[in-house]
Amino acid sequence: MHNAAEDTVLKFYSQGGWDEESGITEDARRFEDLRECARDYVSKCRLRLLHHIPKAGEKILDMASGPIQYPEYLEFSKGFTKRYCVDLSSQALKSAEKKLGEHGVYLCGSFFELEFAPETFDCAISLHTIYHMDRDLQELAVRKLIAVCKPGAPVIIVYSNPQSLITRLEYFPRKLKAGLRKLKAGKHGATNNDFYFYCHPLAWWKRFGDQAEVQIYPWRSFYSTHQKRLIPNNRFGRLIFSLLFRAESSFPRFFVKYFQYPMIVLTKR
Repeated sequence: MHNAAEDTVLKFYSQGGWDEESGITEDARRFEDLRECARDYVSKCRLRLLHHIPKAGEKILDMASGPIQYPEYLEFSKGFTKRYCVDLSSQALKSAEKKLGEHGVYLCGSFFELEFAPETFDCAISLHTIYHMDRDLQELAVRKLIAVCKPGAPVIIVYSNPQSLITRLEYFPRKLKAGLRKLKAGKHGATNNDFYFYCHPLAWWKRFGDQAEVQIYPWRSFYSTHQKRLIPNNRFGRLIFSLLFRAESSFPRFFVKYFQYPMIVLTKR
């Protein structure tokens, strides 16, 4: 299956996206908020998955695992016998193997082309991946995740909300910027930042109710670029992050509806 969306992702990660300098990947440098003021907040947001991951099981599937680049990600599979890491990048999987060793199973290739027996996994996770798949293939990917999980197992997906307040405010400036970038790159040109991105509205997830119980929770409120613009890197910034995390936990529906990153939990029927 030729998949142009996957091609753009693979291009970025094969041209330095997973390269490390001082223990920090280029991916993290570009797309994460690495400031001291945000450290505790982003760590606690990553660990939100643990509220929905089973305490123990035989196999957990990590679709687009990358190099397991944050320490919190190691926590997701501690209660499982094996963690199956799937990724387009062999470099990412080599890094993941250094961290997981024999605890992991490493599968390089497109998730669409890899074969798994039905009802194999006790849990499946996919962070920041589905929205980089072709818009017309995203449902196929989600249904495959559900299919390879056992009844009662959760599929946990970190997605993005295309109708968040900031996304709406930035719609026209973003379109203008994208148009200027295309003109600058030329008719056939593209930059390493041009990998595919498409988010369905949150109501789209209701379609999976025929196979799973669908629940949506807040994962994190802002893109990292917005965090860095809006919240200062000082003691006041740390206080804002602390209050933000409490608010997300106390008012989940509000933050799911109006902010950036929801966590979709599909519990297979």
